[in-house]
Amino acid sequence: MRTMKTAAGSVPAALGLALGLALTAGSALGHGDVQPQPVNTDGLKPLGAEWVAENPYKGDKHAVAIGASGFNQNCARCHGLEMISGGLAPDLRYLPQGKEGDEYFVERMKHGAVINGVTKMPAFEGVISQEGLWAIRSYIESKHEE
Repeated sequence: MRTMKTAAGSVPAALGLALGLALTAGSALGHGDVQPQPVNTDGLKPLGAEWVAENPYKGDKHAVAIGASGFNQNCARCHGLEMISGGLAPDLRYLPQGKEGDEYFVERMKHGAVINGVTKMPAFEGVISQEGLWAIRSYIESKHEE
């Protein structure tokens, strides 16, 4: 039986190096320092500076399309493609409809989620416009399941 030698030494040393690199690479590929991306809301009715209480774009096909793009850029990495969560974050297909769901959505999107001192979701207020956030809500509502 041959012992494989590398520039770093024996095979166990090389395996240790590979394991160390793999473990540190995971932190670069995980949720990490991901920056929220603005959403292009061209074609949506402007809403102004004051937040509206309920989704003004509910059922608007153009808003749903814009929201799908915004969701894929900002939300899918944690909430999953088509909102089918792999367990890292809530499955948004089951978010309540109507006023209750809108209130929860606005609170979470504007302020994010910090749980036990750890940022689980960034705050999107000031990065994504109200129009962009309501478009994402419209997309979420279009995929709702009971």
